[in-house]
Amino acid sequence: MRESRPAARRGTVRKGETAVGATAEPRDNQLMSILDFWVNRVSAAVRSAAEVGTLPAAAHRPWPLPEDPWIMMQTWENLLFAHWPLPAATLRPLVPEELHLETFDGSAWLAVTPFVIGELRPRALPAIPGLSRFPEINVRTYVRVGDKPGVFFFSLDAGSQLAVTAARRLYKLPYHPAQFEIEERDGWFHYACRRTGGGTATAECHVSYRSRAPVKEPTPGELDHWLTERYCLYAVDRGRRVYCAEIHHKPWPLQLADAEFRVNTMTAPLGVRLPDIAPLIHFAKQLDVHVWAPHSVEA
Repeated sequence: MRESRPAARRGTVRKGETAVGATAEPRDNQLMSILDFWVNRVSAAVRSAAEVGTLPAAAHRPWPLPEDPWIMMQTWENLLFAHWPLPAATLRPLVPEELHLETFDGSAWLAVTPFVIGELRPRALPAIPGLSRFPEINVRTYVRVGDKPGVFFFSLDAGSQLAVTAARRLYKLPYHPAQFEIEERDGWFHYACRRTGGGTATAECHVSYRSRAPVKEPTPGELDHWLTERYCLYAVDRGRRVYCAEIHHKPWPLQLADAEFRVNTMTAPLGVRLPDIAPLIHFAKQLDVHVWAPHSVEA
């Protein structure tokens, strides 16, 4: 693959351009001030106003929509799912004991998922400058609490320091600042990410990917449905409290895809060596996602 061109603009990811992500030295006071303002405004808006429009149909969900109002909307763009099967014994020590590690046909699954958050905004409020659009990559597996399957994140790297700080504080998620270079060229998305957080283990991913088939919604009972149709995420804090955050969206508009990994050390901090086999690859062009506030649950 040809090399990506040098960065042309900060903080955006658009066709033919490169995005450069967060630095490792946040301005904590300013970030926390903005974050506190955002939290207060969202709380007031949720209490006093209902946003125009309705949620997507929910018949495909495995459980009903939450009764509480959602607090945030995100648009996920140009997303790659790269999944590898692994022995459950490999991942079980890395997943909090409060969460049940799920398997499909005897294997646990780990995904590396690069994408772009095309828009992030609180309910009833416009997008926030510096937080609205940024690239992200996560490493995840699949768990459940009781009868509710969900996603557990080993790591999430983002190109917005404010997003990193907010997600760590509000959602108890292991976010890290990172630098990104992303370009769309000749039908391929060329994606490069390098973690920059001080004191954290190095993680890097350089991958090019493209769709190669029409959209096909996942079929219940099949592996692609089991991997992707999950409507909550779980996190466990240092006090061993389990948190669940609900999400809602239409069924995933999945497409079979091609991907070429040139560098992939995203699992190195976990001590996990990915198997030397081709991963299961899917692509999704765009998905609008509604997100609820996290709440504690009994494990």
